[in-house]
Amino acid sequence: MAQVYPFRAYRYNPAKVPFSRALTQPYDKISPQMQEKYYATDPHNLVAVEKGRVFPDDTPQDNVYTRAAAALGSWLTESVVVPDPAPAFYAYAQEYTVPGASERRTRWGFIGAGKLEEYEAGVVFRHERTLSGPKADRLELLRHTQTHTGQLFMLYSDAQRRIDAILQEAAAAAPPATEVRDEYDVLHRLWPVSDPARIAEIQRVMAAQKLVIADGHHRYETALNYRNECRARAGAVSPDAPYERVMMTFVNTEAEGLLVLPTHRVVANLRDFSWEAFRRHLEPWFEMQAFAFTADAERREAREVFLKRLAANHARRAIGVYAGAAAPTRAYYLLTLRKGADLAGLLKGDSPLQRELDVILLHHGILEAGLGITQQAVSAEANLTYEREAATALDAVDRGAAQLAFLLNPVDVAQVMRVATAGEVMPQKSTDFFPKLLSGITMYRLKA
Repeated sequence: MAQVYPFRAYRYNPAKVPFSRALTQPYDKISPQMQEKYYATDPHNLVAVEKGRVFPDDTPQDNVYTRAAAALGSWLTESVVVPDPAPAFYAYAQEYTVPGASERRTRWGFIGAGKLEEYEAGVVFRHERTLSGPKADRLELLRHTQTHTGQLFMLYSDAQRRIDAILQEAAAAAPPATEVRDEYDVLHRLWPVSDPARIAEIQRVMAAQKLVIADGHHRYETALNYRNECRARAGAVSPDAPYERVMMTFVNTEAEGLLVLPTHRVVANLRDFSWEAFRRHLEPWFEMQAFAFTADAERREAREVFLKRLAANHARRAIGVYAGAAAPTRAYYLLTLRKGADLAGLLKGDSPLQRELDVILLHHGILEAGLGITQQAVSAEANLTYEREAATALDAVDRGAAQLAFLLNPVDVAQVMRVATAGEVMPQKSTDFFPKLLSGITMYRLKA
């Protein structure tokens, strides 16, 4: 079902610029501070293309998109970015430390050109909806640069791990073509896989796969929109045209090293919030356990026990809550779903698959039903913001920047696959696949 192809990647030339000075995090993870850091690192840093500076006096002739195209064009002319000698798949290993722990893991995948498919074809599936703003930005950038610099993160499932074995064999046979450690202490290594037999076997195994977008929904739909523009200009469909494909990194859900982190919710700007009224709403559905403290010296110990219990009760549909001064007792609270709770009654508008998700239980059963935070308010971020780190979410309450913090356990990747392949979606910020794929480690040119 999935059609994947080797491609002739464009990559940074290490004789001109070290990889550590050129590659960046994905565009949507680049904060203003990171953007300035990247600009200061090297004049050839990919940030000038991936997420360039916008100025008040930009014009149609001189703007972030024209400057990105000019920068990439000059790098190609100066051989700062060069094409590989032959089409290949690319084995991609990321060695990382699990956040909040000392354990090191390695996630394996491979980079290739995947055929663009409409969702209705039942080959590529999304697990979240997209927003128009990011797609308009990425489409305009693609029109100017005609190059994909960022990776689409795609999931497939192969319990036999046949492709993983091929990738590791290729890696064992040669030193990596790219090796770089990023600002999060993630070691990225890349090996071209150009052997015809290996290429054929990868294509054979992938042909039976369904693909779920883990990260890159906006970029995938941007590539579809660009493909449709190109088809309209050509007046025909050319299956082998470069724009009919997009650069993807494929990761096996059955392989070791795949990690999903939770994204926590922080609530603010609630009018007339009452802890007691909120607690009464929770009572029929959840058991509540308090981890109380009276002095700051006890806070750290209470927090550590609370976070451990949250993780330990994952199977019981546990959600953490912290209300700070709004609650009568200074405590962290652990909510666990009562045995036999009528989820069909609490989550009336959700499918059976959706009801299995903690993030749906939080959004629809607690935030909306208990606090009046509607889907419209969530989309507008009127009351809700997101934090990866539990400590940051809890600290927002302590310093008065938020009224409540809700902590979640990570979603299971099998749940993501089930929801997506059933044609359903999850709320925004439901998954955080770690680590991120480096932009610029390979580039896919749509124009020779």
